[in-house]
Amino acid sequence: MTSTSRRAVTNPIHVFGVIWLGQLISSLGTGLTQFSVGVFVYQNSDSVTEYSLASFFGFLPMMLLAPIAGSLVDRRNRQRVMLLADLGAITTVLLMWGMVSADRAGLWSLQSWHFYLPLAMGSACSTFHTLAFSTSTALLIPKQHLGRANGMIELAIGAGQLLSPALAGVLVVTIGLQGVLLINVSTYLCALGALLSVLIPQPPRDESTQRSRPSLKEDVVLGWRFIRERPGLLGLLAFSSAVNLFTVLVTVLITPLVLSFASPTTLGWVVTCAGCGILLGGITMGVWGGPKRRVVGLLGAQLVAGVALWAAAMPASVYLFAGAAFLFMFTSPVGNGSSQAIWQTKVPPAIQGRVFATRRLLALAAPPLAALLAGPLADKVFDPWMAHDGLLAGSLGQVLGTGPGRGIALLYVVLGFLLVLSVLTAWLSPRVRAVEDELPDALAPRTPPLEGQHV
Repeated sequence: MTSTSRRAVTNPIHVFGVIWLGQLISSLGTGLTQFSVGVFVYQNSDSVTEYSLASFFGFLPMMLLAPIAGSLVDRRNRQRVMLLADLGAITTVLLMWGMVSADRAGLWSLQSWHFYLPLAMGSACSTFHTLAFSTSTALLIPKQHLGRANGMIELAIGAGQLLSPALAGVLVVTIGLQGVLLINVSTYLCALGALLSVLIPQPPRDESTQRSRPSLKEDVVLGWRFIRERPGLLGLLAFSSAVNLFTVLVTVLITPLVLSFASPTTLGWVVTCAGCGILLGGITMGVWGGPKRRVVGLLGAQLVAGVALWAAAMPASVYLFAGAAFLFMFTSPVGNGSSQAIWQTKVPPAIQGRVFATRRLLALAAPPLAALLAGPLADKVFDPWMAHDGLLAGSLGQVLGTGPGRGIALLYVVLGFLLVLSVLTAWLSPRVRAVEDELPDALAPRTPPLEGQHV
């Protein structure tokens, strides 16, 4: 046994807590960078297209690399994958810092598109790290507490989304983009230190798989085949994909809807309320853990989200909309935590990387589709219908109001109905409703002695 092994944290619960704390800190730093770089790109280009492209390149690797990342996570030591991903993220942030510093020193002229490659690199590192951490959670946390653990992960994400924009707005003015990037480096170093101080158990390897050494293509196909052969999980995946599409449509259109009847300052307050919803939802799941039947937690959360959308669509009221945004985002950690716990319980740890990568690939197909649909649906269909002299002004306009933003409100009503309909469809499916009973729990691997494991 090495001295490093003796000093490392090995208690599984404590290991999860240490890693989670590191991820909480690094998520704040990542949020600072994402917000600050986005502001820099928009202010220096004055182009919505260039701003959107920065988001696009930050998102694209998450979808394209998910299958490869899942295969690698199952083939390799997951702790090493996380360590290398954090080192890659640090390198990416330092690259952006060098670009900005060279521009400030007059060595070159920094353009908005120069950030596209570093943003894509950071996104790639995040994809590997997220999959490695999510698949390790089932090895560290007893299955009855997975809901709480996933709630804590959602809490870390929510804290980053809530606190980072406000902090970044102050820091960019006081220490500039260079200072913000260095802060992000320091937060990644904290996450790296947390990983180096623990030992994460690894899943037992399938001996037949080890002998045959399947190709990367076969590894990628395995994840989809595992889901396809289990109708309950396939139904859950279809339900979650639909919910992701509806949710992204809602979040994309929050800004134009609020600005149709309120100021940018009020929009910031509404977004803060939504962030508080995620934060409190994560705390709730961390303490409560969700209902015993997790499928009820998943479907119930989306049912409440549908009702919240109907409330948000009512005639313009800042307080009503802020309350609806809070409730809508509160349901996200509850639904996501319940869903993740089902998958972690039913999928054998040795293949979770590949299976979860397939889930991630399909889930991340929703944002670009929603972004493509949101503008045309609002501008070409719903807004004309709800204009003062529109097709629906004399009917639904009497309830929702007419004029700017009311078309988006009508779209919210439709999305609320689609959410409720999706919940009812999933609940009426015997395979989905009974997925926790019909599918056996994956055998929890015995945690091997950690003394012999080296990172």
